[in-house]
Amino acid sequence: MRVGIIGGGLMGREAASCFGRWFALQNFSVRAELTAVCDLREDLLEWFGQVPTVQLRTRDHHELLTSENVDAVYVAVPHHLHEPLYCDVLAAGKDLLAEKPFGIDLAAARRIRDAANASGRFVRCSSEFPFAPGAQRAIDYVQSGALGRVLEIHSGFLHSSDLDPAKPANWKRHSKTCGEIGVMGDLGMHTVHIPFRLGWKPKRVFAQLQKGFPQRPDGQGGTTECDTWDNATLNCDVEIDGNDGQTIPMRLQQKRLAPGQTNSWHFEAIGTNGGVRYNTRDANTIHIYEKEKDGWTRIDLGHVMAFPVITGGIFEAGFPDLNLQMWAAFASERAGELDDRFGCATPDEAIASHELWQAALKSHAENSVVEL
Repeated sequence: MRVGIIGGGLMGREAASCFGRWFALQNFSVRAELTAVCDLREDLLEWFGQVPTVQLRTRDHHELLTSENVDAVYVAVPHHLHEPLYCDVLAAGKDLLAEKPFGIDLAAARRIRDAANASGRFVRCSSEFPFAPGAQRAIDYVQSGALGRVLEIHSGFLHSSDLDPAKPANWKRHSKTCGEIGVMGDLGMHTVHIPFRLGWKPKRVFAQLQKGFPQRPDGQGGTTECDTWDNATLNCDVEIDGNDGQTIPMRLQQKRLAPGQTNSWHFEAIGTNGGVRYNTRDANTIHIYEKEKDGWTRIDLGHVMAFPVITGGIFEAGFPDLNLQMWAAFASERAGELDDRFGCATPDEAIASHELWQAALKSHAENSVVEL
């Protein structure tokens, strides 16, 4: 699988590091390498010059898309550029790993999904955290039926990088480039990926949205207006088979203003017979509730991955490990070899997330519960 990257910033370079340690995957049938990179910044293109497999560095994404040495493309650019670039990738006959939220709004996401269906190409949306060992263990626990009757669900992604009012504004601070959905588009796929895959899709939502600082430095000696939502708490009702038709409360949190949080992704599900809690702040630990013991048990996980790697089980997993696992899932499913393992977010799941974010905007504007 020969990969091209459009957008060589933070996540583009993280992707490059995954291909650089691809050999860490054990008995993995797909070989992957980075062959081409496109970015408008010369300094970033120079950075990729140290990657020996890169044959093309360009400022023109059309040049990358016409390369015969590119099979699949990863696009990591601001949200307002998703639709034109994703559609260009598909029109060029390339497979696509798209960054979330899969378009700046619901209409754009639907057009991308339709283009993907028409092209027949393999398309998935990025979401790394479900590939953490604790997240995978939590998924297995829920699917085992150990929860009994489900009582409540919590999922969230919290960080505090925007608490500093002196932090210069970037494209995420402006609705015209980030989208009206704000933080929900930036962090939301991480919070809904597992619930959606488990079949827990909201029937209604009451949203509480917060904005941070209305102005920030523009990085050029002046200030600029900031109009995106920085915090979003979505209180949802979910219908689950086996719960006698009763709805289950599910809380989804996406926050850029969460004091004390660095980059914490968490998932929790509680039922009448059991419960499971996992937070990347304590990456090597999962907590399980057992009714028979009437208490929570802490379990150390180790480095146990869905796609086995050479790393010893006594070590702890970090974000680069989760990113490698996501890319392995993409490559494996693209090759038809995913089997029963957890896969990347699908276009339909991306559409479902946008439908939820759209309902959340309406809920907040009207201070009402909105049906989906």
